[in-house]
Amino acid sequence: MPSQIIIPPPLQPGDLLRVIAPSGALRELGAFQRGVDIWRSRGYKVEIIPEIDVKWGYLAGKDENRRDHLVSAWQDPECRGILCARGGFGSTRILEEDKGRESFSASSPKWLIGFSDITALLWSLYQAGISGVHAPLLTTIADEPDWSLQRLFDWVEGRPLAPLKGCGWGGGVASGILLPANLTVATHLFATPIQPNMDGIILAFEDVTEAPYRIDRMLTQWRMSGVLSKARGIALGSFSRCEAPPNVPSFSVEEVLRDRLGDLGIPIVSDLPFGHEAPNAALPVGVQATLDGDRGILDIF
Repeated sequence: MPSQIIIPPPLQPGDLLRVIAPSGALRELGAFQRGVDIWRSRGYKVEIIPEIDVKWGYLAGKDENRRDHLVSAWQDPECRGILCARGGFGSTRILEEDKGRESFSASSPKWLIGFSDITALLWSLYQAGISGVHAPLLTTIADEPDWSLQRLFDWVEGRPLAPLKGCGWGGGVASGILLPANLTVATHLFATPIQPNMDGIILAFEDVTEAPYRIDRMLTQWRMSGVLSKARGIALGSFSRCEAPPNVPSFSVEEVLRDRLGDLGIPIVSDLPFGHEAPNAALPVGVQATLDGDRGILDIF
């Protein structure tokens, strides 16, 4: 893991933020515009790339174009932060070439905000020693309750975060580096240059529309890889719409999580308020955190 993580300078109203679509094609135009309006209502200048609604199959444009948008936003000295339009799939494709991964320079840190498929960008940024924010996308932010919006703005504007409360499974208390992720995306980063060193981390997982057997398959891979034996704790958000099809024999997703994680002997907290369905509480990437498995609390420093 990076020897020291850099948190970008706090944002201030009037700062320029660039909107990019590094993953799936933008379809939710109404929700997207509401998200842009929320950031503008805070006093930020929000610049949207002209090609924001380009579609190339299920992607928001060809790989080289999406990669260029990311690199251009990162290298623009006037741009203080990057807002991701939506998730879907595609961010890993723009990180295949070194140009995508090497665009993140610790000499000019700036904010990168998103979740779901944006996990790949957040983890790549973390590898470069810079903290991003696992937080609502422009197509999802308008659904957030006021406290969740305020939490995001508190963090990027330099104010501390309140602890999050969930359901403690026991295991005591542990501190480590917080690494939030979409479980499916993170699993597909195994054995790539984007997979971070997992020693001493607190994993924070969420997912959506994955049947229980697929959650089981992914967590079994994490177990067999040895990664989970290195983790100091696991924070679980929402696993939305992860039910088995009707009339198909199955465990529930809750039963799968208990079965695959409950014997690790580390602090685990479930039902934390982050994930694909609001609330999606902002989680900084790569910062120090404490997970209390007895009281069910995730605290970020």
